[in-house]
Amino acid sequence: MGIFWLRVATALYAVGLIHAIIMVLRRNSVVFRVALGAFCVGIILHMVATVELATSMGRLPLDNFYETSSMCALIIGVLFLLVYWRYQFASLSVFIFPLVFLMTEVGATEIPVHTWPNANIRDAWLLMHILMILLGYAALLLTALASVFYLIQERRLKNKRPGKILERLPPLGTLDNIISNAMGFGFVFITLGTIAGSTWAFIESGTRWIGEPAVAISLATWLFYLVMVFLRASAGWRGRKAAVMALSVLGFAVITWAAHVGLRPLLAR
Repeated sequence: MGIFWLRVATALYAVGLIHAIIMVLRRNSVVFRVALGAFCVGIILHMVATVELATSMGRLPLDNFYETSSMCALIIGVLFLLVYWRYQFASLSVFIFPLVFLMTEVGATEIPVHTWPNANIRDAWLLMHILMILLGYAALLLTALASVFYLIQERRLKNKRPGKILERLPPLGTLDNIISNAMGFGFVFITLGTIAGSTWAFIESGTRWIGEPAVAISLATWLFYLVMVFLRASAGWRGRKAAVMALSVLGFAVITWAAHVGLRPLLAR
């Protein structure tokens, strides 16, 4: 029952994820109150799951990565509610809701489930994961290119250097909007692709997937992307800071791609 309640809590945390996605795409969200209510219920069920697991095992559920991930998610969620109750820091939810959801989802995958009902569903799910990740990386690449052009245009204007080619670059405001929109769509696709991929790996190979280095690199890339989106949406990072951050996240994405595809022939030797 502990795992059952943990998976129900994960489903409730997904409402917060939806809020974060809407917030990133539209700069505002009308479902924050609903997401906050679902998050609070999720925290309660998460506590129930932790107590039941501790009672059944005779120890605190902190023995492996899955249990530690779940416990950390619970602590982060409780701390967020305390901060929100004290300071009304609602914009922090853009960072906390997706993080708690993904960490809890990882914790809920400790016990395997039945395999795929048929091969077609398995292949379609994997294809969906790949397409969403590719779309996310394409949006991230557009974000990085717009960031490079932003830095070039900013430097040209600051140094007052003329140039027919550079003068054709879009204004800084236009480039900043491109960075915001591409970053938002990239975050959505990479987040959904990460969820789809982790779910596919969980059903496909049980708990073995979490120990693979490529998985750890993928999760790290998503986390840095989440930090970038949070700093953009909540801390007001724009201009040069946002451009440099986008280029850094693109570097992590390249490493992730290399870990999954580019280095596979070399590692197989």
